[in-house]
Amino acid sequence: MEPESNTETAAANLAQTAASKLSQMSERTKQLGTAIQNPERQKRIILVIVCVALLLDNMLYMVIVPIIPDYLEELQKQAVSGAVRVNFTNGTAPKVAEENFDVQIGVLFASKALVQLVVNPLSGTFIDRVGYDIPLFIGLNIMFLSTVIFAFAGNYATLFVARSMQGLGSAFADTSGIALIADRYTEEAERSKALGIALAFISFGSLVAPPFGGLLYEFAGQHVPFMVLAAMCLGDGIMCLVVLKPFSNRERENMPVGTPIYKLMVDPYIAVVAGALIICNIPLAFLEPTIANWMEETMHSEQWQVGITWFPAFFPHVLGVFLTVKLSAKYPHLQWFYGAIGMVVIGASSCTMPACKTFGQLMIPLCGICFGIALVDTALLPTLAFLVDVRHVSVYGSVYAIADISYCVAYAMGPIVAGKIVHDLGFIQLNLGMGLSNMLYAPALLLLKNVSKMKPSFSERNMLLEDGTTGLYDTIKMEHREKKKKGLCTTIDENGIETFAQRSFSEEESSGGEYA
Repeated sequence: MEPESNTETAAANLAQTAASKLSQMSERTKQLGTAIQNPERQKRIILVIVCVALLLDNMLYMVIVPIIPDYLEELQKQAVSGAVRVNFTNGTAPKVAEENFDVQIGVLFASKALVQLVVNPLSGTFIDRVGYDIPLFIGLNIMFLSTVIFAFAGNYATLFVARSMQGLGSAFADTSGIALIADRYTEEAERSKALGIALAFISFGSLVAPPFGGLLYEFAGQHVPFMVLAAMCLGDGIMCLVVLKPFSNRERENMPVGTPIYKLMVDPYIAVVAGALIICNIPLAFLEPTIANWMEETMHSEQWQVGITWFPAFFPHVLGVFLTVKLSAKYPHLQWFYGAIGMVVIGASSCTMPACKTFGQLMIPLCGICFGIALVDTALLPTLAFLVDVRHVSVYGSVYAIADISYCVAYAMGPIVAGKIVHDLGFIQLNLGMGLSNMLYAPALLLLKNVSKMKPSFSERNMLLEDGTTGLYDTIKMEHREKKKKGLCTTIDENGIETFAQRSFSEEESSGGEYA
């Protein structure tokens, strides 16, 4: 009987231990859930999710730089050798069309930006309608599929589909991610800081991806770099699903209807910012596909030098982000000035680049270009959110879709137009044109000089809750809000007060708008 009783005791102890551990796990899960729902902590987690998404997108954008040309060349050699075997009996062999090979690479590189350019107006409107969570999750899923297709692509058509899918995913993930940061970080100083951190991740992803992809491709094969990125993307998607709960049934009645994207595009202030984002990114977009050949022809650079050309520029980019965030916190009314200084630095760096004769000298203008881009982006991206706050409705999907369109215009033209300009006019003329365009556009940012003065009077929330009611509309709006809080909101005859309130709200939307 003793062995049986010992067995029963051991089983009971084991059951108690298991129950205790399950109870502890349940308690920790509840604590984790409570911690995640804490507004301040949730903001930080959201910033991490968005930064990882932007990092992955830009790593996938640039990781193919050292991989695809070599991979396509292998595919082309296989196709040519097959054609040679077929035509051997005729004594003829097809010529390797190097120009066609370059065109294929250019189209493949540009396809992502082109798809993103086409989809962004639609994705911005979609984000304004459904919120930021669902589009971010959709974008991460599409990017994951794109990365997996890249890993196992066996021909040019599959690579083209994967690259185009990445553009589709980026149109949702990038735009909704930046808009989500602007929505959660409402104070100007913390918004600038959060967007600056996001820009640093974009820069890090773009600059670290080529050596990352080249090393893994060389020592582990084609599949490994893409599978590593796919695993990171999957993890970020799971975090998005757990933290943001994009498909939960939450009421969205407090989120106002965003201003249509076509109205934002014709806003002169937003148009000036969008133009600056296009012009300042053109040097980077046009140099990426052309600088390697120029270095080999003029400097006789070695392959390792070509591979790390842009890596040193990461540090001045981060420095530019840091300086702009600090200066914006201290002197927020000078955002336009930081952007103008950045464009002048970009212009001067572009004009001096053709004079460089050694690899060391070349680092100086490249670092200047990235430093200037950091100043412009970090100053003007928060300005877009601020302009929407004070001149439209505080919903940010469409305005950051316009920003993404601006980047895509530069990067879609880069692989296609830059090579043609260098071939017809020369590398010197390309750089002088880019430099002068930046310097000539910088004075246009003076139009943003008085933007900060719009701030005190356009927030309905401040007007109603801090300054008190100053008129009939304010009184009606305050009473309506109090009833809504108490669950006493009633439907009023359309010929009565409600018609007046709706008309007043429309007038307010044209000038200020309500915070989400």
